[in-house]
Parts: sequence; C-alpha cells; structure tokens
Amino acid sequence: MAAQATVRRDDAPSLRAPAPAGPGAVARVSGTITDPGTIIPPATAMGLGALLAAVADRHPGRIAFVDQASKPAWCGRPAIAWTFAAAREIVARLAEGLSLLRLPPRSPVGLCMAGMAEAHLALLAIEQAGHVPCLLPVTWDEDRLLQAVEAAQILAVPTQGVLGTERPAETLCRVAMRYFPLRFVAAFGPHVPDGVLSLDQVVLDHRGDAGALGTGPAAGLVTFALPGGQAGPAGPLPEPEGAPVPMRREAEALTAAAAGCLVPLRAEPGERILSLLPPSDLKGLATGLTAALLAGATLECHPVFEASALSAALDQPVPTHLIAPAWMEAGFSRTSVPGRLRTLVYVHRAPCRLSTRLPGRTGVVDAVAFDETALLCGRRDAQDVSLVLAAPERAAPAPERAASAPERAAPAPERSGLIQIRRDPDGRLSFRGPACEARMLRRGITVDENPDGWTTTRFRASLFAGVATAITEA
Repeated sequence: MAAQATVRRDDAPSLRAPAPAGPGAVARVSGTITDPGTIIPPATAMGLGALLAAVADRHPGRIAFVDQASKPAWCGRPAIAWTFAAAREIVARLAEGLSLLRLPPRSPVGLCMAGMAEAHLALLAIEQAGHVPCLLPVTWDEDRLLQAVEAAQILAVPTQGVLGTERPAETLCRVAMRYFPLRFVAAFGPHVPDGVLSLDQVVLDHRGDAGALGTGPAAGLVTFALPGGQAGPAGPLPEPEGAPVPMRREAEALTAAAAGCLVPLRAEPGERILSLLPPSDLKGLATGLTAALLAGATLECHPVFEASALSAALDQPVPTHLIAPAWMEAGFSRTSVPGRLRTLVYVHRAPCRLSTRLPGRTGVVDAVAFDETALLCGRRDAQDVSLVLAAPERAAPAPERAASAPERAAPAPERSGLIQIRRDPDGRLSFRGPACEARMLRRGITVDENPDGWTTTRFRASLFAGVATAITEA
C-alpha cells in the first residue's frame, strides 16, 4: 500500500479532457453558467470511482488525498497523503469487504465520517460495491441520525471510532438498537466497539480488483436537506431544526454540479483544493471530492479548523484553491490568506445575505447552496451571483436574452447547459438542468414532483438597484 507523507506536484503530463470543437460546442442558454473549455459531463452514469481510476491510470503517483496535519490529535489516526494508485487499491479492498455483507444491490448505505481521507475512500467503496451512499453529518446527534436513517431506510453505516470527545461508532450502535433494519455498523479505529466491523481489518484481510474500479454503473447518492433556517449575523449559522429530508441525486447530476463549480474555480490537474467544509452535503461534496476528482487535483480537507494548521498547509508550494464557509470572509480579509491562494471560494447557505461581501476581489468565488437542489457559483469579477440572481438572463449571450424576453413565460427550451435559473412571478427562484436534478425520497422511492424539469425552491432574491442583496424564504 503506497502512501506518502507530504504533498508533491506530479511532473508528468497533465490529464486533460479534450476541448470542445469550438465556441459553439458549449451551449449558453438563459440563466446557464457555462464557459468555453468547460467539460460537460457525459450522459452515461459515470461515478466518482471512474474519475479516480482515470487519473490513477495516467498518473498513479499523483497525490489524491491529503489529511490535515493535526488529524492524530482529534481522531487517533495518522495523517497520510494518498496517491491515486494507493487510493484505488484501498477502495477496491473496502468494496470487496462491503460486498461480503450480502446486501441487496443498490442498497442505501450511510456514511458518517469527518472530512478525512478514509471518508473519501469509504464513499468510493460504497459506490463500487453497487450501493447508494447516504451522507450523514458526523456532527448530528443520535435523534437526528435516527430520523435520517429511518427516512432513507439505511441498512449499513461505515463510520469512525473517535472524533475528539465524541464516539460516532457508539452513537450509531445506539441508532441501530432503535432502528432494526440497520443491520451493520462498521468503523475505522481506534476504539471500535464490540459487534462493529473493523474497516482497518477489512483492508488487511481482503484483496479487491483495483482494475475494475469505476467500470460498472454508479447508483447515485443521497444527501439530506434541512428545511427551515434564516439568515443571521456574522458567524457560523446553526443548523435548522427541521427533520432531515433525503434527496436522491444520480451520479451524472453530481458530476454536473461539480463541473459548474470548476468553471469559476479554474482548478488545474495537479493543483490542490483545500476544503474547510464537511463532505456530507451537496455544497461540500461538489466543491470538494467531486471537483478534485473531475479536475485531477489533490484534495485536502480540514474538518477541525486550526489557524496554525491552515497556515502551515498554505505555506506548501502548491497552487491552492481554498473552499471556506462564507462567514469566514471578514476574518480572512484581515490576514494574508487571500494573497496566498489562486482562488478563494466562499460558500453560502440560503437563506443568506449577499450585501456584506467585500466588492472587487480578484480570484474570489461565491457559491450559494439552495438546500440540496442547486449550487450556484460565480466569480466576483465576472458572473457575480448577485447579478445572476437579480436577472438570470444576464448569464446568457444576446441572442438567447432576446429569446427569454418578458413576453415569454419561460426561457428557450434548450437544456444543454449545466444549470438554468428562473425567477417566477411570485419571486421564487427555480432551477433546471443536469446540475440540479435531485428528487425527494419517500420510503425509499424517488418522487418526481417536477414533470416540467423546473424545481421551484422556497427562496426568493431580495433586489436593490438591480442586484440581489439577500436570499430569503419566500
């Protein structure tokens, strides 16, 4: 098992997808955020494993995942830098172990872990085993985890033994006692409880077929929306108190959402995406793991924020794109952090205020998450989200702006873009396109509530002087 302790750049030729035939190859429709050279995801259900395998085939020694340096202090596991080849091997072993659980194909399998390399490997393994990953935030308490497990009808959950003073594996054991269909709990050590499958032992005992990674169709994944919440003052926002609502997203929809993020992010193969977001929802997964695999970049996650650890990571001579919660902008603006980055992405969770952002910052990207439905991204020096939300037609070239004139009830029927936006007569924002195709799960069955393709959200944009200053609940 190859593992390296430090991040390095791969000097081999970069793995790049072929560019479109010409400017017209990438469609621009009303409210569509696209860019010449952007790779539109293929129609086939290519999963995350296929993306990992594609880079591992060309650049096996390139670094795929890097752990936070302080990881041993908060989970008792070593911090490791994983190459793409090593990651593929471990994913194959974990997938082989999961297949021995004899779960029905496409079973919902939870994943309740902090943002560390083992979490990414476990997610890829669940997909490779033919199951549907269901992302459970490791910070949720027992009651909320029980609500989510019941709503998605989860049959098994990989987790971890230690997270600071918390014991996630023990918490999931109590959830399993309250929900009988949850048959298996597995965990990375240390402190794996009795009766819980040790994933470290699975890695040692099994030999999977690494060459088969990503060759089968991906079953998609489930994340959980939390209705409710309101824009608050500066600082971390508390999670809404509503019951988790499972949302099913196919593999190509997740890839499309990540591609929409890569347009303003402009991450290149071999560069680094450093994320401060948990990888347990659309905004964390699309800007983190999926974006890194799609770009062939290195992913480094810092689930426990430490200023010294972040500063040390930024000192490394690797072009870096930082993904951070929007409430950190005021603090970062008083430091040297923005000047040490190639791109700085501030992620907002609707409802939120947009008027407090600092104007005119080059290399700054805003990403706004509308529950688990859509993720809208734009650079502040071009395609700013406040302008797009105020007038979605501004994202389209002149011919298509004419097609979506006021006398038309909806934009032109062209749907080849990643995401389209519409402001309904009552002010609500609606989304359509490959990047925002998600369906609610009810008793394990997907519910298609949008036969016309448009998903109406519970949000509206507050406008002032032609720009959106806030996103509020309608």
